[in-house]
Amino acid sequence: MLHDIGKAVDHEVKGTHPEIGRDIAKKFNLPQEIIDPIETHHDDRPRGLISIIVKVADAMSGARPGARHDSFEQYIQRLEELEKIAGSFDGIEKTYAIQAGREVRVFVSADEVDDFKAHELARKVAKKIEAELKYPGEIKVNVIREMRVIEYAR
Repeated sequence: MLHDIGKAVDHEVKGTHPEIGRDIAKKFNLPQEIIDPIETHHDDRPRGLISIIVKVADAMSGARPGARHDSFEQYIQRLEELEKIAGSFDGIEKTYAIQAGREVRVFVSADEVDDFKAHELARKVAKKIEAELKYPGEIKVNVIREMRVIEYAR
């Protein structure tokens, strides 16, 4: 909870928020086990297991929608770009960006895309997303090829 305490006053005090947070923690005589994660949660080599856990949790938290001060409009625009890229191939009927853009579902025409092409298409969509979008973590590309047969008994 305290790892970003330095952000509360970084507009008033010189230094990075981990440095400021460290100084605040020392001022209030917090134990070194608390000071280390505050100070090193952005370092390449955090000190100790708790610091590593805080670094990972901070990275996960920062990857969620809106965490980086994106506006709602920017968030929607990113999802639309993801759907547009995924839908730019032949045989695609509809695309849906879900799970805050962590997954894209690509529905293909069963008549135009066979099972082998579906595998190939998933790989192509993933490569195009990698080349054209900037995003934290990974995006799951889920190609769905479905055939429905409906008959009526009268």
